[in-house]
Amino acid sequence: MVVNIKVIASTLGALLFFLGVSLLMPMAVALIYGEPEWWSFLVTSLLAMSIGAGLWRLLKTSSEDLRIREGFAIVALAWFVLSLLGALPFVLGGVLDTYTDAFFETMSGFTTTGATILGGQQTPAIESIPRSFLFWRSLAHWMGGMGIIVLTLAILPILGVGGMQMYKAEVPGPSADKLTPRVRETAKRLWYIYVGITVLEVLLLLPEMSFFDSVNHAFATMATGGFSTKNGSVGQFDSAYVDWVIIIFMFLAGMNFALHFRMMRGQAITVFRDAEFRVYAMIVVVATLVISLSVWHDSMSVIPNQMTETFSGYDSALDALRYGAFQAVAIITTTGFGTADYELWAPLAVGILFVLFFVGGMAGSTGGGVKVIRQIVLFKNSFREIRQLIHPSAVIPVRISGKVVPQDVLKKVLSFIVLYFGLIFFGTLVLGALGLDLVTSFSGAMSCVGNIGPAFGTLGPAENYAHLPAVGKWVLSFLMMAGRLEIFTVMILFVPAFWRQ
Repeated sequence: MVVNIKVIASTLGALLFFLGVSLLMPMAVALIYGEPEWWSFLVTSLLAMSIGAGLWRLLKTSSEDLRIREGFAIVALAWFVLSLLGALPFVLGGVLDTYTDAFFETMSGFTTTGATILGGQQTPAIESIPRSFLFWRSLAHWMGGMGIIVLTLAILPILGVGGMQMYKAEVPGPSADKLTPRVRETAKRLWYIYVGITVLEVLLLLPEMSFFDSVNHAFATMATGGFSTKNGSVGQFDSAYVDWVIIIFMFLAGMNFALHFRMMRGQAITVFRDAEFRVYAMIVVVATLVISLSVWHDSMSVIPNQMTETFSGYDSALDALRYGAFQAVAIITTTGFGTADYELWAPLAVGILFVLFFVGGMAGSTGGGVKVIRQIVLFKNSFREIRQLIHPSAVIPVRISGKVVPQDVLKKVLSFIVLYFGLIFFGTLVLGALGLDLVTSFSGAMSCVGNIGPAFGTLGPAENYAHLPAVGKWVLSFLMMAGRLEIFTVMILFVPAFWRQ
């Protein structure tokens, strides 16, 4: 059963056409604000639509259904191809000097990583970038958040046939949670929820932000992306109101969207019965409290710290809670927004944030990372193995919410963890070979695989990725894509048997 290249190419053509249509939106923003770079979006849009329409018309097949192999190939290749073309406006408009930087920024946008080239000593400040390009970054976040494949399924019926294969490959988590029997209806309902919550956040941010800033930050929040319109990220607004609004919506974006669907149907009680949600909420609460106490100046006698010379803790307990909650939620949901340079915080606070880098949001959310449900399965399986040593003959299944976890799911979770850390170590070795220190290399790879954005060392919340060598940027771009598509979807393309019988 050889992979049908014709079906893959024609479907990628449809996606490229959709990308071309999407590029007309930042072009419109450029025209509204009188920015001369509008033509860069028009040229890229026409190029994408021309290539897309050509592939679709020349290779269109009415009798071929998408199989699981084609589904995986389309999802993985789509992210790469769309980023290749989506990067062109940055180069044509003169915003970024090299195509490598443009590709890195675009891939970071589509994968909702939020790692940026902009805002450093060698690159333009974010505020000096034309608004159309800031909007394009945020729009890439927003489309990538729920998945550009699911978005296309919702509005382009031409991809409805065989769509479940792509839906399974795209939706984050161990398995896709279908809300309705038909994948097209599922995709539509997911996007109705996504759009509705985004609009609500825009409205709530308006009292403290301009309309442009509200839209961009709402896009980045719901996608758990992290691109901001300010060099100082959300912290530059210096508003407790803005911080708490974004905290709430980051938390919502880190939830399984199937739970939002249930809540809107009046089944809120089932949300609180969900084991993954309870663990997710508990981690957020505990991490917030520990971090807040460790950075609260008056609590230093209770929790011993070694504060840095430039940061001695927050005098107000409310400020400590505000900043602690923001960074805890921003990291666990992999949003990556910042309101403080957490590398200056107490070692305990930094340690908790470091642990959160490996947690991630819930399965079925727009967040990246390992995902909470996999953490639950991993710990339950570990404790099961300990009990099995005590009772070798006993049959001890792993249960979540009273249901037995199938063995094939257990194997996938364990395999995912191995591949996840394998990619981190691969990225660490590459960055180390390029001359970066161990902390920067490891945390940078960890951040990109987890789609978080900020890291530690020279890639901390007050830094950016501009200083990395070109090879490092391409490797990290690959890690972003692999992490966003949950590794298997990308890694399977490197197995020769996938392309043969």
